[in-house]
Amino acid sequence: MDTVDLSGGTIHYETAGPPTGRPVVFVHGYAMGGSLWRPLSTRLAAHGLRCIVPTWPLGAHQQAMTSSADMTMPGVASMVDEFLGVLGLDDVVLVGNDTGGAVCQVVATEFPDRLGALVLTSCDAFEHFPPPILAPFIAAAKVPVAWRIAVQGMRSRLVRRRAYGALAHTNLDALTAEWTHRAVRDPAIAENLRRFTSTLTQQTTLDAAAKLPAFTKPALIAWSADDAFFPQSDGQRLADALPHSRLEYIENARTFSMLDAPDVLAGLIAEFVTAIDTVGRDADRC
Repeated sequence: MDTVDLSGGTIHYETAGPPTGRPVVFVHGYAMGGSLWRPLSTRLAAHGLRCIVPTWPLGAHQQAMTSSADMTMPGVASMVDEFLGVLGLDDVVLVGNDTGGAVCQVVATEFPDRLGALVLTSCDAFEHFPPPILAPFIAAAKVPVAWRIAVQGMRSRLVRRRAYGALAHTNLDALTAEWTHRAVRDPAIAENLRRFTSTLTQQTTLDAAAKLPAFTKPALIAWSADDAFFPQSDGQRLADALPHSRLEYIENARTFSMLDAPDVLAGLIAEFVTAIDTVGRDADRC
């Protein structure tokens, strides 16, 4: 695993695919890690794409961020932009899911220069943020003692199943144990997550949504047909807001389409990237 040192701390990331391929960077959701994307990144690497898979400081990260790190949604979006800059990445295909999709919307509207395209799978958007399932954690985050109790509850497999189980048809036990391990055992990582959680507000996604029409680069909205949390209407609204977008529904998949239907999602993204690359080459010849 590789690392990048940012102004707010160290980000760990994995890579797959040829170093000369089009860069694809992934943003996972709340209390999740980069391992969410492995089935997808493996498949996209086989299509010749350079997949860069960080674990962002959203609770499953390996190393705590500094006390001065901006642990807000805009702050994490700024980290994404800084990460792309440190690695010297341009024309990036940015892929987001769940809370990470909301982060990607902020990146696309506030830090678009290094992006070449945007892919949003089922994610928070518009007035549907923060998700109701996080309400107890948001309340607990206001009181450090209550927060410690809430985080320790994630030791329980039953609690984890209640929190994550409806996100996929696939069994998530091993992944959720991995994702919650560090916050449960490392107070500094738990504190990073507390600070992030305490700042979650609907205004972030509303502000991003208002600016999405200004993002004129290609966008793919790949929404899960069986999603229990994110309505299909939000996928349509995102597609309507983004001027150069394409909307696809993924059957037999819940929020984590990269786990439930990785071949389908990989095919959609690979076709999307090939199409925009072809259009770009044709435009260069004109």
